[in-house]
Amino acid sequence: MNTAYAPLQNDTFLRACLRQATDYTPIWLMRQAGRYLPEYRASRARAGSFMGLATNPDYATEVTLQPLERYALDAAILFSDILTVPDAMGLGLSFAQGEGPKFERPLRTEADVAALALPDMERLRYVFDAVTSIRRALAGRVPLIGFSGSPWTLACYMVEGGGSDDYRLVKSMLYRRPDLMQRILELNADAVALYLRAQIEAGAQAVMIFDSWGGVLADGAFQRFSLAYTARVLAQLPREHAGQRIPRLVFTKGGGLWLAEMAALDCEVLGLDWTVNLGKARAAVGGVAGGPGKALQGNLDPNALFATPEQVAAEAVRVLEQFGAPHTDTSRPGPTHIFNLGHGISQHTPPESVQALVEAVHGHSRQMRLRA
Repeated sequence: MNTAYAPLQNDTFLRACLRQATDYTPIWLMRQAGRYLPEYRASRARAGSFMGLATNPDYATEVTLQPLERYALDAAILFSDILTVPDAMGLGLSFAQGEGPKFERPLRTEADVAALALPDMERLRYVFDAVTSIRRALAGRVPLIGFSGSPWTLACYMVEGGGSDDYRLVKSMLYRRPDLMQRILELNADAVALYLRAQIEAGAQAVMIFDSWGGVLADGAFQRFSLAYTARVLAQLPREHAGQRIPRLVFTKGGGLWLAEMAALDCEVLGLDWTVNLGKARAAVGGVAGGPGKALQGNLDPNALFATPEQVAAEAVRVLEQFGAPHTDTSRPGPTHIFNLGHGISQHTPPESVQALVEAVHGHSRQMRLRA
């Protein structure tokens, strides 16, 4: 129950998700708890492996909080992996040191697809226990974001058996046997919905769908095989839990082409990669003051963090100014921005670059509100 948790001290991120005026632009970073932090690497060494971290609620809590100890970030995100759901479906997930994820039993044949079934959520109890543990440990400092991969992105890994350069196997199935792909995507959508609902019940205060590979699809295929199933997930998620609104965020890497169509999704926030002009996106889908629209999240190129701290700060200012004048009318909703990267932070990022970024975003966005 919600009453078990401390009251929220910083709700800037949640208010921005709901297109409400805020004192400054909130910031969090995709993959903010990760290998660029020496304390994360130490925790991972103690845990023995990535899955040793992700499946142990104490370790997952420890690493989720690490970036918040260093930086004045406005949200925490559950430490987990997008492939927990297909792992619970029995595909046999493993992570080799220095390599990406691999599935022991990928979906290659009609029989493989026919045998696929919704996972028992008890197999993912470690995730929900981590959510509750993290929410308690945060003690109301900032909100906690839960997440999942999108149905299409999960399908890519499930058919390819891991990461891919050309998506040959999954696209071959898509074009040759769209009926098989449809069955995988339907099951994935319903599994993701169950998974995110359980995260919300465990304590997540917002949930995000990562459509990491939506942008590899052809126009037409994106709408049919990715967007439609993201919509199927969203239709099954609650708008509120324990009396609180639960914002839903959708991020499609390479999805800028379809922004107008994504605006029809039943979600509060659209994440943007660095190829999208924030000002144009705001004009297209941000909503005029008082009207319908989406909050926008993004979209600094993660590689900008390899510049000097002064250059990082300048890039942060450029992104903020590209979004434009902040929404300041507290009496009604309007266009809002959540600062983030256009994809996950690189493991090679200097930690001091993140400090420069957070300070620049908070400082300059406050100045912009004084100008408004």
